[in-house]
Amino acid sequence: MKKKLIIFIIISVLIAGTALIVYINKTEPSMCLKNYFKCLNDKDYEGMYNYVITDLSKEDFITRVKNIYEGMEASDINATVITNFNEENNQDIVNITYNNSMKTIAGSANFVNTVKVKKDGEEYKILWNSSVIFSELKDEYKVRVTSLKSTRGAIYDRNKVALAKDGEIYYVGLVAGKVDESTDLDKLSRLLGITKETIQKSLNESYVKEDTFVPLRKISKNNQETKNELLKIKGVLITDITERVYPYKEAASILTGYVQEKEGKTGLEYAYNDRLKGTDGEEIYIIDESGNKVKTLIKRDVKDGEDIQTTIDIEIQKELYNKFKEDRGVSIAMNYNTGELLALVSTPSYDANNVALGLTDEEWNNMQNDENKPMYNRYLSTYTPGSSLKPVVGAIGLMNNSFSSDDDFGESTDKWQNSDSWGDLYVTTMTKYSGEANLRNALIHSDNIYFAKAALKIGKKKLQDGLDKFGFNDKITFVQDISKSTYGLMDSESSIANSGYGQDQMLVNPIHMAMIYTSFANGGNIVMPCLEYTETKYYKQNVISSEIADIIKNDLIQVVEEGTGKEAKIPGKTIAGKTGTAEIKENQQDQNGTEIGWFNSFDENGLLIVSMIEDVKERGGSHYLLPKIKSVYETYK
Repeated sequence: MKKKLIIFIIISVLIAGTALIVYINKTEPSMCLKNYFKCLNDKDYEGMYNYVITDLSKEDFITRVKNIYEGMEASDINATVITNFNEENNQDIVNITYNNSMKTIAGSANFVNTVKVKKDGEEYKILWNSSVIFSELKDEYKVRVTSLKSTRGAIYDRNKVALAKDGEIYYVGLVAGKVDESTDLDKLSRLLGITKETIQKSLNESYVKEDTFVPLRKISKNNQETKNELLKIKGVLITDITERVYPYKEAASILTGYVQEKEGKTGLEYAYNDRLKGTDGEEIYIIDESGNKVKTLIKRDVKDGEDIQTTIDIEIQKELYNKFKEDRGVSIAMNYNTGELLALVSTPSYDANNVALGLTDEEWNNMQNDENKPMYNRYLSTYTPGSSLKPVVGAIGLMNNSFSSDDDFGESTDKWQNSDSWGDLYVTTMTKYSGEANLRNALIHSDNIYFAKAALKIGKKKLQDGLDKFGFNDKITFVQDISKSTYGLMDSESSIANSGYGQDQMLVNPIHMAMIYTSFANGGNIVMPCLEYTETKYYKQNVISSEIADIIKNDLIQVVEEGTGKEAKIPGKTIAGKTGTAEIKENQQDQNGTEIGWFNSFDENGLLIVSMIEDVKERGGSHYLLPKIKSVYETYK
């Protein structure tokens, strides 16, 4: 009974307290305060003035209140009265203590304040001064709102070398009051690459006054010669600002992408944007007449962006870029044991610094209309693989027991068709050779006819199933969107045959191609490509047996030792590889088509390189790539 009595008393006290607060909030002085804050929430500043007694004019009152609350972006402003009592010496004055809450640009605020409310005739009004807004705020003080800028995370290579980071640049502009007829706007236009009309329009904006700095264009700190020339022009002012910079320019710009207006637009800047970008903070505080901070009222802390350390080796990235920078193509370097991507190169390229700093419309249009597509990311697209696919077809044949590696497919010839039903369609090959037409010799000499026959021996269903096992028609999980590798319909015997040596409707993504070749290099496992390494992950383990992987690997070594890839041979070093020249033409009689060249290779130390160059016709086909890739292996022994 005693316990129940105690509970009853507690509940009664709580009910009484709630009732008291409700009563307090309904008294006339409290209603005056409530109406004041209702007007404030409605931004009815004139209405607020009707509930105050103040020395300020209506205009000054409205300006003061409006500037402070709207400067803070205050909303959902509420006042709940806590206590309400008369002054001992003046019953017409009531002291009201209340809880004030609001949302602001810097976050939510909740604080207790006290005001005096005086009876004025039949009504109560607030004896108003600036402390009604914040208790520490005096009439001579001001409220300041400051944005606290966050730092975007940097993108690093595997050795913590910055590929993209925040850095200092120049902002070039004019001080309006210093511009006169002697200011050489023509020279300024030429140096900045913007029209004279654009400069004059900026100077004539309504906000511009005598001392206004009119910003015109950002330039890199590397442009010291341009900076010196600009400073000779009367009225020019150059300031330092923080902006995104890309130290390796064209060599890594397609990989990194670029940032505009604090958001990643392309490349890794876009893919990792949510992790890289920080969250700005805000601080609302009071300053005195001298500008000294009196008190911080509300603060949202800055959260800087996360740094991303990738697996890229910028030295290999630069090496591959420099080898092929004039070509339209792709070069990928990968550790075939771990899946770490060491280089992702797409050429030709562009300088992300120029885009981040801001291009003129003419510069942007020129870049977009360039037939070489310098902003196009080629390693995310697909291409006809040609003979570079032959090891895959060979492996599928072996794992399905469609033939053995020693089976002889018949005497080498320069053209072949399976039956008269093919009409004028023949499979041709570049070079006839003596000896058995087995898998080893077919890879060494890149025999199209052997692999056309191999595809037919495997059969459509098993060939497609085998390609699917290697990852065709599958969406590869990657930080960027990789196009699927596909093999088309294979809707005729000749189509199946042509698919056997990487033609017909066959399309392969270069990153996927690198994945496939890891299985030949590491004993049968396809590793997942990664740009952030934690542990080795596999796309598929034992996609082929270690025995089959070794057969293909040893044959590919012979391709470099004595076959079509021998221009990449390095004495004392073991390189396995496969060349591939894919024909892109309307039909077999087309003489105007182009050719795509491939060289897929790996060494004994874990380095795998896949390179593809468009339009190698009359430049040696795939042989165009061999000396270039050879030099990379020589550099990274």
